[in-house]
Parts: sequence; C-alpha cells; structure tokens
Amino acid sequence: MSAETQNTSHPISTGIDKSHRLVIFASSLGTVFEWYDFYLYGSLSAIIAKQFFSGVNETTGFIFALLAFAAGFFVRPFGALVFGRLGDLIGRKHTFLITITIMGISTAVVGMLPSYATIGVAAPVILIVLRLLQGLALGGEYGGAATYVAEHAPPKKRGLFTSWIQTTATLGLFLSLLVILACRSSMSAEAFDANGWRIPFLLSILLLAISVYIRLKLQESPAFLEIKNEGKLSTAPLTEAFGKWGNLKVVLLALFGATAGQAVVWYGGQFYALFFLQKILQVDAKAGDLIIAAALLIGTPFFIVFGSLSDKIGRKKIIMTGCILAAATYFSVFQGLTHYANPALEKAVATAPVTVLAANGDCSFQFDPIGKKAFKKSCDIAKSTLAKSGIPYTTESAPPGSVAVVRIGSGDTAVKVQSFDGVALSKAEFKSSSDAFVAKLKGELKTVGYPAKANMDEVNYPMVILLCTYLVILVTMVYGPIAAWLVELFPTRIRYTSMSLPYHIGNGWFGGFLPVTSFAIVAATGDIYNGLWYPIGVAIMTAVIGTLFLRETNGEALK
Repeated sequence: MSAETQNTSHPISTGIDKSHRLVIFASSLGTVFEWYDFYLYGSLSAIIAKQFFSGVNETTGFIFALLAFAAGFFVRPFGALVFGRLGDLIGRKHTFLITITIMGISTAVVGMLPSYATIGVAAPVILIVLRLLQGLALGGEYGGAATYVAEHAPPKKRGLFTSWIQTTATLGLFLSLLVILACRSSMSAEAFDANGWRIPFLLSILLLAISVYIRLKLQESPAFLEIKNEGKLSTAPLTEAFGKWGNLKVVLLALFGATAGQAVVWYGGQFYALFFLQKILQVDAKAGDLIIAAALLIGTPFFIVFGSLSDKIGRKKIIMTGCILAAATYFSVFQGLTHYANPALEKAVATAPVTVLAANGDCSFQFDPIGKKAFKKSCDIAKSTLAKSGIPYTTESAPPGSVAVVRIGSGDTAVKVQSFDGVALSKAEFKSSSDAFVAKLKGELKTVGYPAKANMDEVNYPMVILLCTYLVILVTMVYGPIAAWLVELFPTRIRYTSMSLPYHIGNGWFGGFLPVTSFAIVAATGDIYNGLWYPIGVAIMTAVIGTLFLRETNGEALK
C-alpha cells in the first residue's frame, strides 16, 4: 500500500478534522516558537553588539553582531544533516522534540548570559556557541515539521496544509517584534538596553514547555510508519540522499532553482527591510518594528492563499513569479521607502550629494574578523563616519599622499571637510581629532539638510506600510508553496534528509548571510541601494534554473 493510498483511507483525509487540526497546530506552533527564539537575536542585534562586542570599535562590533547572527544560519545545513538523518532513521516526531528542546534552552541561556563588561571575551564566545546550537536545532526542526504535516495531508491539499508551516517563520518574527515592543513600552530606553532586552529571551522557557507538552500528544507520521512496518526504512540516509547522483542532482536543483531565490526574497522582504528602515534610513526603532509588524499582519494570510493556490495551478509558477517580481521591483520599492520614510535624506542627497575624495590605496575594506585592527587612515575615518550616520556617498580619486576630504554638494557652493590621518596618533590624540572631525562634518551635513535621524512627523506611514506589505506578499509567493514542492521532490525513506539540506543551505547561507553581505556592499560603495544587488542576483539565478530544470510536482503521489 502506498503512502498516498494510506492517506486517502486515513480518517483525516476527508477534511480537516480534529486529529488533523492537531497535527497542523502542534507542528506549526512549535515551529513558531523556534523561529521566535531564533529571530530574537536578529531583532536585537544593535543591543547585542553593545552588550557582547563592546571590546571593539562600534562599526566592527556591529558587523560582529551580524556575523554572530549569521553563524546560526551557517550551521543550519549541518543541523539538517544530523537531524535529517535521525528523522529518517527513528521518525519525525521524536526528532523535532529534540530540536525544540535544544532551541528553547539555548535561547533562555542567552537571556542569562553576562555581558562583555562583566566576564570579558568569554561573553561573545559563549554567545556564538549558543547561536550555533540554535542553528543546529533549527536545521532539524523545519524539515521535520514540513515532512510530518505533508505526510498526513490529503493528496490534493498538500500545498494548503504545509502552507501553515510556512507561516511559522513570519509569525515567529512577528511574535518576537511584539514581545520586544511590549518590553520597550513598559520601561525606559535605558532600562531596556541595560537588562530589559533579556526578558524576551527568558520567555522562551515558557514557550518551550508549551511546545513540548503539545507535541507529546502527536502520533508518528503514517507514511513513515508504513515504510517502517514494511521494513523499507533507509539504513544510510546520508549515503542514499547524497551519494547517488539521481537524488543528489535533485538536491542541487532544489537548492539553486528553488530555495536560494526563495531565501533572499524572504530575508530581503522582512529582515533587510527592517534593517534598511532602522539602520540606513535612521527610522526610530519602535516605529520600524511597528511598520514591519503591520506589514506582517496584513501579508501573512497570503501564505495560505498561495499554498492553496499551488494545489490548483502548481508550485513552480508561483515561486518563480515571486522571484522575478522581486528582481524587477526591489530597487523601486526601496527607493520608495526612502522617499516616504526619510524624505529629508532623499532631498539632501539630490541637492547636496556627498563625495569622498581620497588617494588610491587610502581606503580599506573595513572588516576585521579578529577585531584587533584599527582603521585610522583618513579615507577610512571619513567613510566610517558617513556610514554610521546613514549618509550615502560616492568616492573620487585624489592626488597620491593627500588627506581624504568629504565634499558636500557640487560646484562653487560645495563645502569641503578635511579628514585626518590617525595612523601615528596616540589613543587620546586620535579621539580628540576624531571628535572634532565628526562634529565638524555633522554640522556641515545638518546645514545643507541632512537629518541626523528620520523626522518621524514626516514619515508617510500608510505608504511605508504598503511598500513593506508588498515585500511581504512577495515573501508569501515564494515561501507559501515551497514546503510542498520540496516534500514532493523526494522519496519518503530519505525525504527528511534530502529536503532539509537544500532548504537550509538556501535559507541558512544564501538568505542568512544577506544582511551582513548587503551591509558590507553598502559600506564599501557608499550607495544605500547597492546592497540589493545580492538578493536580485540570486533571485534571477533561481528563476532561470528553476524554470528550466525543476519539474512541477503538484498532483504527484508521494513515493
């Protein structure tokens, strides 16, 4: 008897009855909590940088915080291998009970972890270890939840049923934003920055207890039980999934032709949009959180819409369309965010463009993976000051050996602020010169209309929310049907392993590294929109490969 036949005769296949609702609810709720735990770090990255990376300069500290965030994404594929193998060997239910326990405990410990000021370098080291544990756990969670729900679903409702799992990442982000907003609103900014930020992390203890309690009520997947009873379980899931070209080819196509593009659209439309509002456009943190939360609230139902629609017209065309739309519209949408969220910045850039005039070789790529290098050349000082202030700029060559100059405006009315070479200065001299330069530069920028922060009275909230909602709807197009598509691409005996790896390489690497990659591109070029080239390029790649080489699976029986 096939898994499809079993699903058809199963009592829950005639509709979403009580037992089927429990499957969806328990799987989805637990995954929501896992995403909540995982994304708390991203939502609080600025505070994390101050608490745990205060031993380096501000720019390097923030990049370190983003990299620690990305570290969790880096290990997700390894979690997919470890827990995917377990899921194909011992079952879906037991495996994602393990993953949620690891995630909940790791997150709670972050809330208890002393800061750098208290225990020194041990603080960031322990933090990164906890992020790695979170990434490993999440690497096993998603594949288990998606596979478990899909293997219970009626054949013609697989897209609809798995789309509930697809809402969990967005709902987890939404929940994390709401909890953070509630904590921020209940105390002063100083109190939140000091210790209030720990409350959302500690809350994961309660969420863990709820999730485990509910998941203990679940039964094993019927498709898994069938092949187990028939003695058809894989004894070497990793070898079978990746050691045989027939399946490995599908894994690679699923990565480059589906999940990579889906990932950058997902992270571009939610995380990078939030980062762009708060870090680039200098929108108030609370307002940025509320804007994204509103967009998520409006857009989240479309996960179900597109998941259900994929049962009718297919998974492939919806996901490919989402990638193409993202590639075609990202520049316009993010320029629109600038126009409606910080019009003063847009006007200042148009009327008084900023240029850094520097000698060739005077400008460094300001990223230090060890945290020991000081960027004290005059070009580096000028660019880091502009980048911290969210000021776009271009770079022009100056005579060799000259000190970098920041030119504000053009023509005869242009104002020039000379940087300084801090290489030979003592720490006290460097600080004094830096303070004087920053004060002079910011004063001149303010004079010509550059805002230190976005004027919240000038923000066009309806239009900003509308643009962010559009980005979220693109997310729902590429993400709503992806679980059903991945599940249907692989056989039951190695499904957990096979689908988890491309999903987590796509989302963990292509998507997870989007913030730090795009930020580095922006910092290096000075153009606040150049970071978009990364998600656009990946989305185009996926649209081409997926359209040409991946098959449509809607209507196929589970093998």
